[in-house]
Amino acid sequence: MSRILLGTASWADKPLIESGKFYPEGMTSPEERLRYYATRFPLVEADTTYYGLPRQDMVAKWVKRTPPGFVFDVKAYSLFTEHPAPVARLPKEIREQLPAALARRKNLYRKDTPGEILDLAWATFVDALMPLHEAQKLGVVVFQFPKWVFPNSRTNRYLEDVRSRLGRFHGAVEFRNETWMRGHQSELTLGLLGDLGLSYICVDEPQGFKSSVPPVAAATASPGFVRFHGRNAETWEAQTRTSAERFDYWYKPGELDEWVPKIMRLAEQVPEVHLVMNTNNYDQGPANLELLAGRLEAAGVRIAQPPAERSNGERQ
Repeated sequence: MSRILLGTASWADKPLIESGKFYPEGMTSPEERLRYYATRFPLVEADTTYYGLPRQDMVAKWVKRTPPGFVFDVKAYSLFTEHPAPVARLPKEIREQLPAALARRKNLYRKDTPGEILDLAWATFVDALMPLHEAQKLGVVVFQFPKWVFPNSRTNRYLEDVRSRLGRFHGAVEFRNETWMRGHQSELTLGLLGDLGLSYICVDEPQGFKSSVPPVAAATASPGFVRFHGRNAETWEAQTRTSAERFDYWYKPGELDEWVPKIMRLAEQVPEVHLVMNTNNYDQGPANLELLAGRLEAAGVRIAQPPAERSNGERQ
């Protein structure tokens, strides 16, 4: 069996902090919260890197605040996943190089971005993650594509470009359009990702929508990967005020039991499996993750424990 790591889709969501049910009372600083989180789970998905290009000094702090063996999966910047990237959030040195017409826009899209600006954004992103990579704490870079990205030759070429730009980093891909995993296309999708060495992200999410990808368990590279979005059909495609409202869901034991044999099959195919809980209202992330851990352990599946604290209590 492979190494199975469980984590939530963020350690700093406002609803999680305000719930008062995960972090101990009086734990108010980002440093304290990350250090505490790393005593509870061995993995976390960093999502701030989707909203803005990360800074290397910030990432270096993540390294220092977590023990050896802790793993970060990092979401790709929105500009790299065909989402809109707010111009105002671009680093000053990139914003100043934009053509005037683009600099006046609210959002920047990859298709409209000059090649040299894309190159600079990618270089900034990759350089910022180097502290995690060098500390052996970088899991995968998560590319979550929106529902308007379809399987076609243009997208296939872009996935090849993604693989090239990642260099030594590992990548994982999540789709939000059913056509990627419909009929014969599913074989083509998995084959393409396998050829590129990119991990397919299996999903648990509401079904019955064009943006619904079926809960297929497949590993195209290591790590195998499952993201749990909950099954709140009422909010799945709704324009909610916050992501916490959209992914507001308490899993039932039976729903997670459906995934136990699938996770076991993934664990037989690749050396490592990442299980990320993306229900993020109140303390749903940790609570649902603990439930999943319990269902796996009840089935005899061994899961990775949080890295041991330094025995001498030394702060890094």
